Amino acid sequence: MLKMTHLSKVYRTEVVETYALRDFNIDVREGEFVAVTGPSGSGKTTFLTIAGLLETFSGGEYHLDGIEVSNLNDNARSKIRNEKIGFIFQAFNLIPDLNVFDNIEVPLRYRGMKAAERKQRIMESLERVGLASRARHYPAELSGGQQQRVAIARALAGSPRLLLADEPTGNLDTQMARGVMELLEDIHREGATIVMVTHDPELAARAQRNVHIIDGQVVDLSEDPRFHPAQVATGEARG
Repeated sequence: MLKMTHLSKVYRTEVVETYALRDFNIDVREGEFVAVTGPSGSGKTTFLTIAGLLETFSGGEYHLDGIEVSNLNDNARSKIRNEKIGFIFQAFNLIPDLNVFDNIEVPLRYRGMKAAERKQRIMESLERVGLASRARHYPAELSGGQQQRVAIARALAGSPRLLLADEPTGNLDTQMARGVMELLEDIHREGATIVMVTHDPELAARAQRNVHIIDGQVVDLSEDPRFHPAQVATGEARG
């Protein structure tokens, strides 16, 4: 589903080059649930934005669902992103002036989908997250956990091949976080491929596999005694 080989991302100014990712290698198989952990500044979010085609990379290769994406133009990247990838963000990213139904509808409109199909997809996705009765409510009328469920419904409505979640429970209390995680686990059991960035070792442990990033590279913790999984997840590890 997702394969990056010797990938690099360099930010350049007139006086300095900063490597966000360096010789980065990862392979996520279709149907996996992968948690990505590592200290702040390690490159987790850069990896996720590149994986979601929101940002380009400097070198290496990235194959998404069998497509090498480095030579795609902006329109082709946008089309793949809209049709194959669903996003869940820590800050929910809901439009406050739109109700729940309309928030979920926005990305479907970009596909040129007919109104009847849009409505069916929206209501089915809201049923899956338990919020069908809140379709006409606005984000400010919902709890944080409910807003994150709307964000998940928005992602699911597009039937994505790959679901990318960036700290999906970061703004939630413990009970709400567990509810969102249980929902993601249900979605994974139904066949979705999920890649989730998290600082929470409890949530990371519930994923099918953990990938740890240190200084822009994937690290095998079992081979490097400097790092402990809990430290990596919470950002306490040091090289």
